[in-house]
Amino acid sequence: MLGRKTLAWLVHLYTASGAVLSAWAILAIFAGDFRLAWLLIFATIFIDSTDGVLARRTAVKEVLPDFDGRRLDDIVDYLSWVFVPIVLLIEAQMLPAWAAVAPLLASGYGFAQADAKTPDNYFLGFPSYWSLVAFILFEFAAPQWVVTPLILLLSVMVFVPVRYPYPTRMRSLRALTIGLGVPWAIIGIVLALLLPARPLWLALLFCYYPAYYALLTLYLAWGRRRGAQSPGDDDSSPPRRLVR
Repeated sequence: MLGRKTLAWLVHLYTASGAVLSAWAILAIFAGDFRLAWLLIFATIFIDSTDGVLARRTAVKEVLPDFDGRRLDDIVDYLSWVFVPIVLLIEAQMLPAWAAVAPLLASGYGFAQADAKTPDNYFLGFPSYWSLVAFILFEFAAPQWVVTPLILLLSVMVFVPVRYPYPTRMRSLRALTIGLGVPWAIIGIVLALLLPARPLWLALLFCYYPAYYALLTLYLAWGRRRGAQSPGDDDSSPPRRLVR
């Protein structure tokens, strides 16, 4: 039977594999193989969605206290969620190179903030979901005049202290959110496999989860405001400053 330390190191290796896949995706992008690049990006998303659960179940913090798995995760996440999709948009001629400065710097700032995640498991500010934003834009072949202002707007939203749900660590509606996310992920993989076909109806169906997530963000914000003074409210963290 594998020892606890071995299992903990395997979890860290699993997290680090996202960096390897990100490098492979960049090579695919410059080779013009966007289909492979998106499949690799989806693989990094799957790793990021599951490594936290594995880390908690194997108690990596207790077993390997001298190794900072959270820092490793942030490094890999910045590569896979920020750097790779922005490079793809530029190489696909959907985003001018100068506009890449905004998401790269904004997300770097966001990842480095100590309060990037709140004690009650929310992302504070736009959580750099650039892979998903870029994939939707790519599927609809959005022109630069649409892509550029949207990317710039979301870059600004990194600094605005809106709370966004952390799907795998939510306190309410977690089962529904994850349940809706599973078929959505499958649709995304199918869309990537079908590239460059881009079936419009399937791309439109893929948008159901981002729409749900936006409504969920608004609903939870409304619930916190309504029950701010009520016992048991999940908004237990102190008030935040206007800019992180």
